[in-house]
Amino acid sequence: MRLVQKIVVALIAAVLIGQPACALSRVKDLVNIEGVRDNALIGYGLVVGLNGSGDSLKNAPFTQQSIQTMLERMGVNTRGTTMQTRNTAAVMVTAKLSSFAANGTAVDVAVSAMGDAKSLQGGTLLVTTLFGADGQIYALAQGPVSTGGFSAQGDAGSVTRGVPTSGRVPNGAIVEREIGFDLAS
Repeated sequence: MRLVQKIVVALIAAVLIGQPACALSRVKDLVNIEGVRDNALIGYGLVVGLNGSGDSLKNAPFTQQSIQTMLERMGVNTRGTTMQTRNTAAVMVTAKLSSFAANGTAVDVAVSAMGDAKSLQGGTLLVTTLFGADGQIYALAQGPVSTGGFSAQGDAGSVTRGVPTSGRVPNGAIVEREIGFDLAS
């Protein structure tokens, strides 16, 4: 039995010696640095361009308020008018900010419907500020939403696969503020 163990150890050593050190493991996989961690970001935004599958404004009044506020910032007065759009959905946007992410780094974001939208498929997330737990803005998110689910219906029935009311925007956020880190201290 000792001989078999020695042979196995010798074979493993031979394989390891033949491999470059960088192929074996990365430093970040081997160590944890105290005080260094990912940071959660969150924001509220609108997804537009939905094909009638967005929020009904009667059941989700915050969506109508958000649309009106956004349009007013762009110089369009919609107060006192009746809106009948089902092409917009209010969403929560979340992301993880790496502790070493520099300004301008792209980060993936997750988008989830808040109101009664049926699907976010085909929608585009409008510019959304992402806040850290300290209330500061750390990133801005925007872009087309990719959903992993779908919903279809016809006269005979309907089918839903996955979750069509949540999705991702790959590289959809740009870091605006770095998280300070001083290794020497």
